[in-house]
Parts: sequence; C-alpha cells; structure tokens
Amino acid sequence: MSGTVILSHGLESGPDASKVSAMAAAAEALGWRSLRPDYRDLDAANGLAGAGLRLQRLLEVCARQGGPLVLAGSSFGAFISALASLQTEVRGLFLLALPLQLPGFDGALELAAVPTCVLHGWHDELIPARAVYDFCAPRSLQLHLVDDSHRLSEHVQYCADLLSGFLGGLPAR
Repeated sequence: MSGTVILSHGLESGPDASKVSAMAAAAEALGWRSLRPDYRDLDAANGLAGAGLRLQRLLEVCARQGGPLVLAGSSFGAFISALASLQTEVRGLFLLALPLQLPGFDGALELAAVPTCVLHGWHDELIPARAVYDFCAPRSLQLHLVDDSHRLSEHVQYCADLLSGFLGGLPAR
C-alpha cells in the first residue's frame, strides 16, 4: 500500500527540519508521496494561538489529496495532526513529542481510531513522558519512549526508521 504522508513541523521549526526531512525520505523510499506544509507564517503571527489556522491549512492540504493519507507531526504538528484526524479520513497517525493540551483547546485531546504510533522522549522538558504514557495506555496506542528531550534531536534516524516500519505495517484496505 502507498499513498501520501503529510508531515507537519513543530512551532519553532519548518518543513525542511531534520526530523521532517528524514521522515519524508523514509516514506518516499517506500513509494509513499510526502508533503510538508509550511506553517511558519501562521506560527510567526500567532504562536500556539494559531492552532485553528494551522488545522484549517492542514485540512485544506488533506482535501486536495487522493488515496490513503497518513498524518505525521512533531509537537505542535502532532497535536494538529491528531485534531485533523477527526475531520478527514486517515489510515494512520505518527506523532512525535505529542502535546496533550494547547491554549484555546479545552478538554482532552482526541484522535481518530486508526493505527497510531507515538514517539516521545523520556526527558521531554515540555510534556512529561508519564502523561503521554497515561494518554496512550487506555487507547492501546503504540508508544516508543527514548532517551531524549522534546526535540528528539538524538533520534532523527530512529524517527525515520520507525515511520518506515509503521507505514510498512499498516493494514491494506
């Protein structure tokens, strides 16, 4: 199976960042198309308060795609990918350094009931690993905890390899 992987970068990042670029290359090596929306204009103007605008942009990108979609994102991009999964059909979610709350979004984070892989750093200084474990456990989400911080900068290749395995393991429909 192949389709499109849409990779959403974090707040202080961009579409050419090392993790997003490595994951795009990994997806393309498996025959998937990759897209990396650029949210930097929204982030510069709005910060985290621009979550609704980011979500709108991601949904517009999703609407222009045909075939299976997988949403992947890091930090703010992971949160927006999870929200988007509730409004567009996706085959899977691949979420790095997943925030569980953002200003302006009340209540618990929800996501579509699709195969989901979460990668998080044990030493994430923004989002405690225990909170992410507590989010993933009742949902039986695949969770990988690594010896790293929020940026996961020591695990760039691991992110790409894990995405490859995730894409390869998605059920055909």
